[in-house]
Amino acid sequence: MTVQPAAPRPATAGRRRPHVVILGGGFAGLGAVRALRNADVDVTLVDQRTYNTFQPLLYQVATAGLNAGDVTFFLRATRMKQLNLSFRHGEVDSIDSDGNSVHFTDGSTLDYDYLVICTGVTTNYFNTPGAEENTLAIYSRAQALTLRDRIFTQLEHAAASGEFIGSPELTMVVVGAGATGVETAGALAEMRNDAMAVVYPELDPRRTHIVLVEMGGVVLPPFDNTLREYAAKELRERGVELRLNTSVKEVSAEGVTLGNGEFLPARVVIWATGVTAPKVVAKWGVPQGRGGRITVDADMRVHGFTNIFAAGDVAVTPDALPQLAQPALQGGKQAGKNIKHLVAGEPTTDFHYKDKGTMATIGRRAAIADIALPFGKSLKLTGTLAWLIWLYVHIATLLGNRNRMATFVNLVTKYLAPSRRTNPIVGDVPVFDREAVKKQ
Repeated sequence: MTVQPAAPRPATAGRRRPHVVILGGGFAGLGAVRALRNADVDVTLVDQRTYNTFQPLLYQVATAGLNAGDVTFFLRATRMKQLNLSFRHGEVDSIDSDGNSVHFTDGSTLDYDYLVICTGVTTNYFNTPGAEENTLAIYSRAQALTLRDRIFTQLEHAAASGEFIGSPELTMVVVGAGATGVETAGALAEMRNDAMAVVYPELDPRRTHIVLVEMGGVVLPPFDNTLREYAAKELRERGVELRLNTSVKEVSAEGVTLGNGEFLPARVVIWATGVTAPKVVAKWGVPQGRGGRITVDADMRVHGFTNIFAAGDVAVTPDALPQLAQPALQGGKQAGKNIKHLVAGEPTTDFHYKDKGTMATIGRRAAIADIALPFGKSLKLTGTLAWLIWLYVHIATLLGNRNRMATFVNLVTKYLAPSRRTNPIVGDVPVFDREAVKKQ
């Protein structure tokens, strides 16, 4: 069965417009969609989820600072501003590049003239025994909600039992000291330091340990050394234990075995290190490079193909790019622009990334920012000013005014209100079963 895209008023009667299929509704996919807004093409956006997820703030959902709806946007709503766009909900199984068609797991197909692959990446566990089964990642809304509920399940059960489950202490381990790991560890520490003594009077916050494990010798490796040192200092001041130059050998349901053989009992282990392309990409007949990601040429076309592009984290460009929102947005936009060139019979142009800088937050009034300036210069900021810029950028980048307003209200309530006794956003927690625990 062939699924035909919506045809919203063709430019010339009786002529079929070129059909562009975009796989993935993340930063890169939406960048490509927007670039084709006024193009003489029909566009179908394909995603296995019906919503876009603003991944940079997922850790806030996982640590009860934001609602899941604050960071998600209904992909079909994109059509309200772009009538040459339709949406196809489905999971791609394979790509027939000779027949110019995409095949879905439900057996249906979708024909294309141009294809843009923006599926993003997934967690890389580096073949660490037990990691995939016993850790929690924060790459999707569902994962963030699962982590949030796991954290509060441990706290509620500890309060009900009068002691921490399975251990006289409660340890939460975060593996990986990139931006996600640092921001998650900082948020967990703030939740413990600010709210736990008030909302969990049965528990001693001093017995809740946040451990950040990093194989390398520094936190936030892509940043300047002065910014890394500031971040490490702020984490330690918030009570986060840093285990640098430390690898993870194995993860079990009871905790983490480090490379030196030391065992850390932990009921909550967060995996925030390493990415790889989804396994299904290997079936698509496209060239793969580092981490299984798709190799593209300078114009964002997949190497060896004339009508297939790739952008975002799933693509490996000739010049290495950071796996951040801006490179994905700009890469997707370039892919869309080049499709417009090809439709018009013009040559493609090479992609040149415009670095706007990077930033990360450790917690309230503590962040780092490396802002790009003209002529290769950069402005390095720390503390309150960097944190306010981080707040503004993340709120402004969200899709939809409702999401911006809800996130603004929730983050202001959490961070800027005079009282720190804010109400965490939590979900369902199973009732403590003392007999079940005894059998463990």
